[in-house]
Amino acid sequence: MFSAWGDHARRLTEHVTVLSTPDNGAYPSGNSLLIQGAGETVIVDPSITVVDLGVEAPVDAVINSHGHEDHIAGNCAFPDARIHIHHDDLPVTRSIEALMALTDSTPEEHPDLEQQYLEEFHYEPRPDAQGYADGAVWDLGGVSVEAVHLPGHTAGHCGLRISEGVFFLSDIDLTGFGPYYGDVFSSLEQFEESLIRVRDEEAEVYVTFHHKGVIEGRETFLGLLGAFHAVITRRHDNMLAFLAEPHTLDEMVEHRFVYRPHVEMSIVDRVERRTAELHVARMLDRGEAVEIDPGRYRVA
Repeated sequence: MFSAWGDHARRLTEHVTVLSTPDNGAYPSGNSLLIQGAGETVIVDPSITVVDLGVEAPVDAVINSHGHEDHIAGNCAFPDARIHIHHDDLPVTRSIEALMALTDSTPEEHPDLEQQYLEEFHYEPRPDAQGYADGAVWDLGGVSVEAVHLPGHTAGHCGLRISEGVFFLSDIDLTGFGPYYGDVFSSLEQFEESLIRVRDEEAEVYVTFHHKGVIEGRETFLGLLGAFHAVITRRHDNMLAFLAEPHTLDEMVEHRFVYRPHVEMSIVDRVERRTAELHVARMLDRGEAVEIDPGRYRVA
């Protein structure tokens, strides 16, 4: 069933297998889960590697944790399977316009981005996709999967609680980069609330879609989660220090608080701006900063 995957298909439990990559699910790929019950088989977040290598088993349904291009890339490989995604991210599976809207981009403004979604991420609209809500359960026969809504990264971002002691964290990926909330519909407040909520998840194994991959043991998970959460405070403090002198959002974007100076990607300025907007809004709400001129801020 996993002949093409070699050592990168790792069975975690009787029913759960991680389909990874040599670089442990680095973007643009990721760590997908195949869950095989007595009644049905589902694949979670089929990656571009799943498209390339395939799965030698009938798949009844796809569960997408959220609507980013790398998490829905493999939906096209299962044309006869049901597609499930949280209601708030459902439009992304149905039209590429909705996917572009996540980044506040239009095909006219960023034709290369749309082409990348179509070619590299194999985007195909699935008008048959079905929405689910927090607490939705799929009973596969001998193993069950439950959706845990963890918004902030996207509005519909979810983790998945699997009955055999496995918790899929999706893009709460516990890396040193920290939380990503740089899209139009991202929320800093919701992301922090989700990080608090997910602390209560007791599992034997945690799986991230990117980088960390399989994390064994709750204590290890909590340590990584604490460091991941702390990145938000560090970014906020760095921005406050920068605003000791008056600056605009454009100047904050140029300074960079999310990406390192050497990183060159088309999304960098957009992500830096959205992240700065969210933190500045928090500063103003807390009375930590003031707008001294239109679009120009300084610590209070």
